[in-house]
Amino acid sequence: MKKSRIIQFVILTALFFAVDIGNAADRVYLDITSAESRKINIAVPWFVNTNNSVEKQRIGKEMADTLASTLEFHGIISIIPKAQYGGGREVNWKKYGVDFTVLGNYTLTADSLAFELRLFDVAGNEILMGKRFTGSLKHKNLMLYKFCNSVIESLTGTPGIANSRIVFVGRTNNVKEIFLSDILGRKIKQVTRHKALTVSPRLVPGGSLMSYSSYHSGNQNLYITDLKQSKTTRALSRRKGLNLAPAWAPDGKSMILTLSKGGSPDLYLLDGQGEIVEQLTSRTGINVSPTLSPDGKHLVFVSDRSGKPQLYYMNLSTRKTRRLTFEGSENAEPNWSPKEDLIVYSSLRGGVYQIFTLNPFDDAPPTQLTKDLSHHESPGWSPDGNQIIHTKRDGKENHIYCMMKNGSYQRRIIRFQGNQGYPQWAK
Repeated sequence: MKKSRIIQFVILTALFFAVDIGNAADRVYLDITSAESRKINIAVPWFVNTNNSVEKQRIGKEMADTLASTLEFHGIISIIPKAQYGGGREVNWKKYGVDFTVLGNYTLTADSLAFELRLFDVAGNEILMGKRFTGSLKHKNLMLYKFCNSVIESLTGTPGIANSRIVFVGRTNNVKEIFLSDILGRKIKQVTRHKALTVSPRLVPGGSLMSYSSYHSGNQNLYITDLKQSKTTRALSRRKGLNLAPAWAPDGKSMILTLSKGGSPDLYLLDGQGEIVEQLTSRTGINVSPTLSPDGKHLVFVSDRSGKPQLYYMNLSTRKTRRLTFEGSENAEPNWSPKEDLIVYSSLRGGVYQIFTLNPFDDAPPTQLTKDLSHHESPGWSPDGNQIIHTKRDGKENHIYCMMKNGSYQRRIIRFQGNQGYPQWAK
């Protein structure tokens, strides 16, 4: 993307820079995966319009509420309810236990929106960070997400994921299609329109490409599309039988997927154009659900070669394979963290699918994250490796939930009619 376009739609110039950020980091950095850690208390009073228009003040309230929701989504922040202090900014913040406030001013013209946002440290009585944004009103959320990411980085040292997106399979008109959503579930776009069963969306690293499997031609073929548009797709693999759920290499130039062209489902290495490079497994039974380590050197997959579906590890240099899971009736749907050696997967325990994590290079027992009586399946990681998205059974329907990687802060994140499944997180 050209620099001029970035400036036009996202951010024009920085107004403030971090003040004494090292000292602030000593005070506010925390282990965001620890259930015992106290969340950071932040107040986001309504933004003030410099034109003092009643209608335009309404927009300031909407923007403040959106930013508050996006900050809270990250799981490390507790937003002080505006009902406690009235929503204004002339407040004794220490009285309400506030650690930081976000103060915003904005102006609105017929064709543009300009606003300044500042992150204020209540205890230190100083501005930690501030930015000025300019763009069209329809892009206000993109600019708010950009600022949210900067706030998270100021407080934790790691940028936020506010502008990331989620793909999932949803049922519409009695068929399953793929949809794309922002993290708050407020802007949902239909990606595929095959009017047939469509499953297993997988994001290609390094861009906006997504692969998926669809039955609209009669066979379960593998397709690829660009998420920036929703009209053109092309087939990557049309081999007879399964062409399913590839694990893309970190550079996006090759993939490992399941093909059943020889009878039983096995794993194959293919190049980015769908040509077979090598067959990786040749066992009886199933070999499915591959997931690659961030460096592309290690593979975890599911096989029932021992009788029941279990997780297996393969060193891609030596092709040596070993079994990882030994507890649970079934273990499936592994997904490798983008930031560390940690696998999240679903395990059937007592007739209920639960979410677990394990380190494939460690002998420590798996860690159970969910423990209620609902089925939890299809787990996947957020781009920063701090949260896990998954499908949870609510009554007779499956909905998309999210939680921190230690199992805390579990909540439904996408409000979409009917069943949803196979969620994947895109940067």
